[in-house]
Amino acid sequence: MKTKKTYMRDGRAPIPKNELTSKIMSSIKGKNTKPELMLRKALSNSNIRGYRVHWKKVIGNPDIAFVSKKIAIFVHGCFWHRCPHCHPHVPKSHSSYWQEKFSKNVQRDKRYQEQLKKMGWKTIVIWECESKKDINICVNRIGNVLG
Repeated sequence: MKTKKTYMRDGRAPIPKNELTSKIMSSIKGKNTKPELMLRKALSNSNIRGYRVHWKKVIGNPDIAFVSKKIAIFVHGCFWHRCPHCHPHVPKSHSSYWQEKFSKNVQRDKRYQEQLKKMGWKTIVIWECESKKDINICVNRIGNVLG
């Protein structure tokens, strides 16, 4: 028998006006998202292997890391990381909170990429919309950087 999962608020986000919004937002994952899984499957199908997933030993915990070649791949969700290609909307309720949150996300992403570059790493950002449009283009980009 399944038990109903109760959601405990941690106080970081404002309380949504609609309970359904809260339920949807709390179900969003940070790891092993659909775009990540799609990309990993496509890499495997193209015989590109030898990477670590969510490698914690380097700053930013890249979604995919080719450690020996110092290549970090981040698979960014368009909404959370503010995609420059599809320009996602800002929620209408609590918009100042969301604008601040998105700004911090973008700043953190940029900081991680700069720090990795200083450490001799190459970074690749794959946007969710890019992976949905044509995953093979994303795989080719990664393959070109791998050499």
